[in-house]
Amino acid sequence: MIFLQIGITIGVVIGAFAVYLLIVALIPGFSVPQQRLETATHPPQERDTERLEPRKDVAFEVKGTSLSAWLYLPEGRSAPVPCIVMSHGLGATRDAGLEPYAIRFREAGFAVLVFDYRHLGGSGGEPRQLVWIPYQLEDMSAAVEYARGLEEIDPNRIALWGTSLSGGHVIVTASMDDRVSCVSAQCPLLDGAETGIAALKIEGIKASIGRALRMIPHGQRDLVRSWLGLSPHRIPLVGKQGTVAVLPDPAAWDALGQLAPDDFVNEVCARILIRMDKYRPVRSIGKVHCPVLLQVTHDEISFQMSAIRKVEERLGELAEIIRYPTGHFGIYLGSNFEKSVSDQLEFFTRHLRPLSS
Repeated sequence: MIFLQIGITIGVVIGAFAVYLLIVALIPGFSVPQQRLETATHPPQERDTERLEPRKDVAFEVKGTSLSAWLYLPEGRSAPVPCIVMSHGLGATRDAGLEPYAIRFREAGFAVLVFDYRHLGGSGGEPRQLVWIPYQLEDMSAAVEYARGLEEIDPNRIALWGTSLSGGHVIVTASMDDRVSCVSAQCPLLDGAETGIAALKIEGIKASIGRALRMIPHGQRDLVRSWLGLSPHRIPLVGKQGTVAVLPDPAAWDALGQLAPDDFVNEVCARILIRMDKYRPVRSIGKVHCPVLLQVTHDEISFQMSAIRKVEERLGELAEIIRYPTGHFGIYLGSNFEKSVSDQLEFFTRHLRPLSS
């Protein structure tokens, strides 16, 4: 009898939760105001086409969807050159701050492939503005294979460069591909679960619960609507403090405003809100067999210290960890950018041996 009562109770709870999810998915009036970025008049990544040789627009496919990319090739090539495959962070695009890095790498003798993930930027894929980690890992692997197939590139000297969310992707990708020569992970997401727990401790239980109650229904609405074949529920990627956004952070708002082009779409499908904490790239670190440059800021040290230690312990001499006196979004700008890109160049030169080295 007691087991029957337990079964009925569980059934009622599951049924009630299913009804709740349907209500969240279908209830009207759940939209979130858009927040258009206050972009800089002349963003740092803006190209001077009179001074720079044009990059080459290229494309490759993943499961029938075309991904757009830029290919930079160094001058004076007499043989295939090493290539750095670059990818952007959470909800961003290749034209939101990656070109300054690519230009510096090209000038040092590297080929560079910079691509947009499916559903974002110049790449295809519906729904638009979808950030889905399994898809992005597929895209990164496809970008590596595309680079290896180019006659200008040495297939045995491929490096991965990722930042923020894709800083985790490069570690996972390297764990599955022993041919990757080295990895640069800039302010990476190493452990979503640890980040969430750290935020709980730093913000306090009351503030964290309040934020979760405000944000999680948006993620649930979008995910359930995807199961039902309905239109996605999108929210701003970055937003002003106190607003509904994936990153309602003044530092994120200001940095992306300086880095992004005028036509940047400041939205993402909200389902990523309830998936980020389940993404734990640090669990793959034991399968990585190449050198890894880990560039961490105050934010990574505050929120992911245990994961950083795991990288150091499990990789040993293969791990190079550099700390920067700035926040997660400050590393893309000014003197912090200069320091980070210089460290990356030194790392890539040691491990890839470009023509100019």
